Amino acid sequence: MRLGGNLFEPCTTPDAWVADARRSGYTAVYWPLDAKAGDDAVRSFAEAARRADLVIAEVGAWANNPIDPDESRREAAIAACSERLATADRVGARCCVNVAGSRGPSWFGPHADNFSRQTFDLVVESARRIIDAVRPARTFYSLECMEWVPPYTTENYLDLVRAVDRKAFAVHFDPVNLIWSPERYYRSGEIIREFVARLGPLIRSCHAKDVLLTDELTVHLKEVRPGLGGLDYRTYLRELARLDPDLPLMLEHMATQQEFAEAAAYVRSVAKEAGAAID
Repeated sequence: MRLGGNLFEPCTTPDAWVADARRSGYTAVYWPLDAKAGDDAVRSFAEAARRADLVIAEVGAWANNPIDPDESRREAAIAACSERLATADRVGARCCVNVAGSRGPSWFGPHADNFSRQTFDLVVESARRIIDAVRPARTFYSLECMEWVPPYTTENYLDLVRAVDRKAFAVHFDPVNLIWSPERYYRSGEIIREFVARLGPLIRSCHAKDVLLTDELTVHLKEVRPGLGGLDYRTYLRELARLDPDLPLMLEHMATQQEFAEAAAYVRSVAKEAGAAID
C-alpha cells in the first residue's frame, strides 16, 4: 500500500507540493488542482508527481450531484464530473471519485427516495453518461460508499458494478461508510473481509478514518481519527495488503497537520503489527 493524506502548505508550485508530500511521509497524494487550473499547471503537477514516484490516488468530483432532482443542476453536475474524469485520465490518477449524489436538497445527504429502484437506475445512468463522455484510457470513475445512497453494502456495490457495465467503472473503498448500525459496528472486520473478497481487484483507492459508537441516544456513530474508534484496522490493513502494492490508502477529514501525523503513525504501527507492507 501507499499512504497519503491532505497537505497543509500552500500548493504554489509542483516542487513545493512534492516537498510537502515528502515531509509528510506520503507516497500517494490527492490531486491538488481544481477545475480552473490551466493546461500548463496540470501538465507540470502531473509530471512532478511522476518524477517523485507519487501515486495520484484520486481526482475528486465532490460537491456535484449527478442525481439532483433539478434537471438543470443534474446536467451541470454530470458535465463537471466528466471534466474531472477527463483530468484524472490526463494525469494518470488511479480514479476520479464522487459519491452517487442525493435526491434531497444536499448534494450528498439522506433522503427517502435514495433507496428506491428509480434512484439506483439514475445512479447507473449517470455513471454511464460520465464514463461514455470521456472514455478514459488510464483511469476509472468510482463512487465512494455512503450510508444512505448506493453503494451502501458490498452486495449493493456489486449490483451497481454489474448494472453500470463499463470497464472504466471501478470501486472506491471507505469501510467507515459501510458502518451504519451498531450490529455492523461490531463486525467491521467481517464486513471488510467480505468487501475485499468480492470487490478487491476493482478497488482503485481507499480512505482511512475511523468510527466510534457512543451511548448517546438514539444511535450515534461518530467519525474520528484512525485509532480512536472501533474499526478493525488490523483486518483492514491485512486485507488491503493482499491487493495491488500501489493501492493508495488516503487519510482524510482531520483538521490539523498534527492530527494527520498522529493518524499516519497509528496506521503505520498497526500495519507493522499486522505484517502489512505500507510505504
